[in-house]
Amino acid sequence: MKQTCLVAGGGGFIGGHLARELCRLGYEVRCVDLKPLENWHLRTPGVEELQLDLSNPTSCQTAVAGREHVYNFAADMGGMGFIETHKAECMLSVLINTNLLLAARNEGIRRYFFASSACVYKAERQNEVNQAPLAESDAYPAMPEDGYGWEKLFSERMCRHFTEDFGLQTRVARFHNVYGPHGEWEGGREKAPAAVCRKIASVEASPSPSIEIWGDGEQTRSFTFIDDAVEGTLRLMQSDFGDPLNIGSSEMVSINGLVDIVEKLAGVRLERNYDLTKPLGVRGRNSDNTLVNSVLGWEPSTTLRHGMEKTYAWVRDQVALSSSFPNPTSAQTQTK
Repeated sequence: MKQTCLVAGGGGFIGGHLARELCRLGYEVRCVDLKPLENWHLRTPGVEELQLDLSNPTSCQTAVAGREHVYNFAADMGGMGFIETHKAECMLSVLINTNLLLAARNEGIRRYFFASSACVYKAERQNEVNQAPLAESDAYPAMPEDGYGWEKLFSERMCRHFTEDFGLQTRVARFHNVYGPHGEWEGGREKAPAAVCRKIASVEASPSPSIEIWGDGEQTRSFTFIDDAVEGTLRLMQSDFGDPLNIGSSEMVSINGLVDIVEKLAGVRLERNYDLTKPLGVRGRNSDNTLVNSVLGWEPSTTLRHGMEKTYAWVRDQVALSSSFPNPTSAQTQTK
């Protein structure tokens, strides 16, 4: 018989890609999301689709009924411009994880996956451009990013204690800036890779193209291609490792360097305007992959250039189909 699984947040970016891969591998997949079906990022034939509010306990019981595994990607989140100005909404995602964990315990779910974030790491370990990579132990003593980071760290602890107290097997991945085709690319929730692609695609035919960047462009990040995020999720879920684990690329780049890559893909050079008044996030963040290599014998391997090539081609197509740009000669870049 096919193994049954629930992808909570299956109408979102990572959840949609994961559901497609699970279906390809022969799983019986149910996806649940708050968004109307027409707004889901990806829809895969053969996947059961439900529109439910998973902050509601009854909805969670409906979602997990008859499932063996749960993958929880459901959350209210976005790029730095969103999470800096919607801290309460981000923290309310704790209701989703709380009610899903309770429903999973009641249903006798065999294994539960929680999608956490690198935002759980201490700000003091991320205040330099060339900061040392973040190892899993760097989350404590705790001082995560306000709002979104605290919710993720608290939910990690809930998973741990549901394992200890109720025997529910949980797996926790700390994702580092996942990007790729079919992600958010406009509207304020997009992250830096998609935002840079959108902005350059929207001005590449302009005689004097320009781009607005939040900060000085020297802030650094590592960006993880969606295919690696999905593979890491499946590998971790199938493993015997129960502690939080980084799922992130170790290839660090500045935002200026990210713009360089997309400029080369587009064959353009842009004037850069830096806005130091916008939310910047941490100064530098990168993934230490020592533990994931040890535990899974694997780490993300897609180069940033290769991933951005695929991402830019997709975003460029969306820009070509869209008439939503009020000012086609400038845009804004944000980081998370």
